[in-house]
Amino acid sequence: MTNISSEDNITDAQATVTTTTTNPEQVAQNIKDIARRIREESARMRDTVKIIRESGAIEELTDAVKEATMAARDMSKEVGETARVLKERGVIRNTATAVDQTARNAAETAETAKVISKDARDAAPETSAVIATASETAKERARVAAEKTKEAVRQTTEKARRKLKKGEK
Repeated sequence: MTNISSEDNITDAQATVTTTTTNPEQVAQNIKDIARRIREESARMRDTVKIIRESGAIEELTDAVKEATMAARDMSKEVGETARVLKERGVIRNTATAVDQTARNAAETAETAKVISKDARDAAPETSAVIATASETAKERARVAAEKTKEAVRQTTEKARRKLKKGEK
């Protein structure tokens, strides 16, 4: 195996460049030295290419790139197919409908709690303050639950849309 080193070449090049007074013989010798170094470096390059080729490194790198490309292709197909199935089954639409129904139910529950609170206030004025506080707490919890549900559906819908767009490309 050839050991590739450029230290000798740097020294020779520096010696050539630092020569300030040259005569025709020195110029001719410098040209010969340069030609010799070109031949030597060409031989080293041929040896290096031969060693790399014989080692199988190029083939191994090519195989690795091929495998990575195929894996990316397969993953893209899988994501696209999953997005199509979700769309065909109406999963996103059904989820959004369920969230909307949950929000309506939460509003109805809050309204029922309000009516119960009013009835209790009329029947037992002493405890109306306690019931009013409980009613407001229930309303607030229902409102927060509805907001969280809507936000979760919005995020899920956005993710599904992005996946669908990636699948279409």
